[in-house]
Amino acid sequence: MLQGFKDFILRGNVIDMAVGVVIGAAFTAVVTSFSDAIINPLVASIGGVDFSDDGLGFRIIPGNNATFVNFGAVITAVINFLLIAAVIYFVLIVPRNKIEAFEKERRGIDKETPEPTDTELLTEIRDLLASKQQGTPGAPTQSP
Repeated sequence: MLQGFKDFILRGNVIDMAVGVVIGAAFTAVVTSFSDAIINPLVASIGGVDFSDDGLGFRIIPGNNATFVNFGAVITAVINFLLIAAVIYFVLIVPRNKIEAFEKERRGIDKETPEPTDTELLTEIRDLLASKQQGTPGAPTQSP
């Protein structure tokens, strides 16, 4: 039982995933710090009103902090997401795709040959079945 667990943990993709999670958490802290120090003050300054205490938003019930609708926090969260997604795409995905394309080219896999679509495959199967039925004596023929 412990050997199976050890084999699972020592698999390369599990270790790579753990490293990715740690790097992702560290990067999230950097982006959050960037947003808190730079993006939040910029978002709060929109509109020319002093939102320094509350941020960009309004109170549904004046004087009740629990009813504050904070648009600035939502805008900051969206900016955080876009920054993290952009860095992950350009730092991890684009280089990986280039490496995969290089490996396919090195192995001689033709990247110009497109995969057939489901419709093309079904059409081919239909045509094969129709030609088989036409070639069988006594079988009804179907027109495509």
